[in-house]
Amino acid sequence: MLPEGPRLRVAYLAVESTRQGHAAYAHVHEIVGNLRRLQVDVDLFEPPGGSEARRGVVARVLEQLRTQARLVARWHRYDAVYVRAHYSAFPTAVLARVTGRRIVQEVNGPFEDVFIAHPWTRSIGWLLSRVHRCQLAWADALIAVTPALQAWLSRQIGRTDADVIPNGANLELFSPRRTTERRLPDVFVVFLGALTPWQGIDTLLAAAGHPDWPADVHLVILGDGTLHDVVAAAAARLHHVHWLGRVPYSEVGGIVARARAGVVPKNAQGNRQETGLFPLKLFEVLACGVPVVVTDFPGQADFVREHECGVVVAPESPAVLAAAVRDLTAAPQAARAMGERGREAVAGAHSWRHRAQETARVLRRVTCHGATAASHVAS
Repeated sequence: MLPEGPRLRVAYLAVESTRQGHAAYAHVHEIVGNLRRLQVDVDLFEPPGGSEARRGVVARVLEQLRTQARLVARWHRYDAVYVRAHYSAFPTAVLARVTGRRIVQEVNGPFEDVFIAHPWTRSIGWLLSRVHRCQLAWADALIAVTPALQAWLSRQIGRTDADVIPNGANLELFSPRRTTERRLPDVFVVFLGALTPWQGIDTLLAAAGHPDWPADVHLVILGDGTLHDVVAAAAARLHHVHWLGRVPYSEVGGIVARARAGVVPKNAQGNRQETGLFPLKLFEVLACGVPVVVTDFPGQADFVREHECGVVVAPESPAVLAAAVRDLTAAPQAARAMGERGREAVAGAHSWRHRAQETARVLRRVTCHGATAASHVAS
């Protein structure tokens, strides 16, 4: 149960627009929606949906500043500001520091994530990293999405007080009972998420074309992103690879529930061995009672081993991934048992309701008990 107290008024800032088919969309909107059910009044501030992907750098930055300006215009209404950490949120962090407004920073990855997503930023990486460090050092509370990322924050800015609140799953939208009217192969494994370099898309496609990939097992890919041309070309070349593009959030669970397994082939880009991974797709696939094949990085691999709900493989090895898919789909009874254990684990402690409860506790702690901001700024 949550501590008793007055309704909190919180501004949630996401300086990059969230788009269906990307993990950020589910994370932001599920946390906001579930906080509202827990006596927290939340206003979401984000750029217009989907506009950033089609705009240049200058236009995107201006939209991010306009989004923060809308928040500033209503600044007096809020007890706290919750920020999905990003270097562009620096003006909001400065204003919170000057006015004494409580601010919570949610950290989803290391500084290098920005450089991978937007290579042009590498030329000013030192500046963006410093700006990011300042924001994290000033925050009244930090939320890390993996234990390894919590340790990374300690090394980066010397703070050991970060709370760990990973991703979760919507147990209504992601359930073994979900159905879909889409035409799908009889036997398939599924990948869902953004088609970006760190997702291991190249390894996945190479595995699908490897001799060890089972001939009767199809690969269904859900999502869109910078590597869409690569995925489209593979789907055209390989008859058993199917790309569905961006699928509405409400429909994804029905597709996943039909799969024999979900694949999470993340690679080492962004130094994942150091910061760990608890990707959204891990919890969503398992919530459907479907086992997972994950690469061996802290967080996701630990979860799978602890709950015996899938298979852990070496990253960036198409042959190993293909063999894992072959072995898992060849043992349907064992696979079902893995999926059932995964569903039980997610339902017991990893739903978005659980995550919102944990987040609300952090917000109440910093607003009701007067937590003070860190007194140092990383050099």
